[in-house]
Amino acid sequence: MTIGIDARLIDETGVGRYIKNLIAQLSVVDTTNGYVVFLPSKAFGSFKPPNARWKKVEAPVRWHTLAEQFVMPRLFAQARCDIVHIPYHNPPVFYSGSMILTIHDLIILHFDTGKATTLPTPLYKLKRLGYFIELWIGLRKAKHIIAVSEATKQEIIDHFGIQPEKITVTYEGVDEHITAAKTKKTTPTLQKIIEGQYILYVGNAYPHKNLDALLQSFVHLRNKDPQHQMKLVLVGSDDFFYQRLRMTAGTLGLSDVVIFFGQANDADLYHLYTHARAFIFPSLMEGFGLPALEALSLGCPVIVSDIPVFHEILGDAARYINSRDPKAIADAILDIQLSANKRRAQLSGVPYNWRSMAEHTLALYERSIRL
Repeated sequence: MTIGIDARLIDETGVGRYIKNLIAQLSVVDTTNGYVVFLPSKAFGSFKPPNARWKKVEAPVRWHTLAEQFVMPRLFAQARCDIVHIPYHNPPVFYSGSMILTIHDLIILHFDTGKATTLPTPLYKLKRLGYFIELWIGLRKAKHIIAVSEATKQEIIDHFGIQPEKITVTYEGVDEHITAAKTKKTTPTLQKIIEGQYILYVGNAYPHKNLDALLQSFVHLRNKDPQHQMKLVLVGSDDFFYQRLRMTAGTLGLSDVVIFFGQANDADLYHLYTHARAFIFPSLMEGFGLPALEALSLGCPVIVSDIPVFHEILGDAARYINSRDPKAIADAILDIQLSANKRRAQLSGVPYNWRSMAEHTLALYERSIRL
């Protein structure tokens, strides 16, 4: 069997980590099948196929474009894939072959505010409608659907009427490169950041991440105690959304409180997680919440929104807050007398590992090709 993996988002955050770990673990657990990895031009040269059964194909077309709907089906057909894994919500609706989709979240169907795009509002609404139509067709054409949480599975059922038996939940895992990074040296910039106490956030700055409310909570902290020394470290690519957030921090008078770290490598993340006073995740909606798991695996106390997916993934290992209320966020930050060791023990034994994810995914490939 030849399995195709659309890896055009391999260098992106979130989904990129999923793709990298999927490929790495499949190369270990699958000793029989052949694979074709479809890569963007910028990653094509540096990607090394794990072994002789793995091949790579350059796919010079961006995701969420009209062009991909025509180019990717042709590339999949030329590679003669028995099944293709699309690990994101951009199924090629004109592809007639077998495919499996991974849906990480359906956040795009919520929060229709126009703040999650740089496009003019009419174009954004048209593109958003295109996403919905693309997904509606793709979910029905797919042999099977992978959801990264029960919460995401229920979203697929509720919004698209897909039968539950067509959807399998396979949880993501904690990246071993981060937990093993303690042997690596940190950068001078990182050493400067950890001089004082700080609250840590890792992720993008899209509107549903609710970082404006997080900034407002630090205004509450400063008003309550002008001498409060806690910093806020934000880790994420310095894109349009972070630049907009930087302006908001300046307007709120928080330029001396908020540290925009930018991108972080595995060694940086290890150091940031292990030295943070707490990790905070104030999202209004998530599909899984991998950074919170990474933080907990390294003994960092976690404060998260009181939403279903976090209860599903984190159980009793996190502190839950009403993240729509900046004062409630501020109160949680003030009251972070949490035992990191206790929190870590509560999470131990939960099967959140990439190998398990890859094994379940491989089983779905093999089952779906027989349908």
